[in-house]
Amino acid sequence: MKLIPYLNFAGNAHEALAVYSEAFAGKVEELHLYSENPELAKQLPVDWQNKIMHATFRSAEFCFMASDVSDDPAYACSMPPRNPAGSTVSLSLDFTSIEEQQRVFDLLARDAKAIPMPLQDTFWGARFGMLTDKFGIKWLFNYDYPQK
Repeated sequence: MKLIPYLNFAGNAHEALAVYSEAFAGKVEELHLYSENPELAKQLPVDWQNKIMHATFRSAEFCFMASDVSDDPAYACSMPPRNPAGSTVSLSLDFTSIEEQQRVFDLLARDAKAIPMPLQDTFWGARFGMLTDKFGIKWLFNYDYPQK
């Protein structure tokens, strides 16, 4: 069994996947737009036709799936609802180098919605930080220092 996160975006999945491709040296392996589904295309406004209905992103270390979703109740039958405010899910990244941790943190920190904990050394022997990126995804960044 594998656990594969499915990330929902507020109409900006194309932009998010471009940022994540750079941050994680990955690529979108599968992509379907709402316009490809004739039934959905009839129900959605023109500006949603080229939004992502489903995508699979893969890097060397992990994969996730993604889609654009709307809070508009008129489209509830066409797409899943956005995650409610106060969602309890975060994605945790475990790094093997401080340099890579810093590079990815800096990239996702651009226009971040919140940085509750910048990267810093911790009492538990790790360098750790947290942020919510501009797409609303919560990320945890961990680097465990080698044991002495």
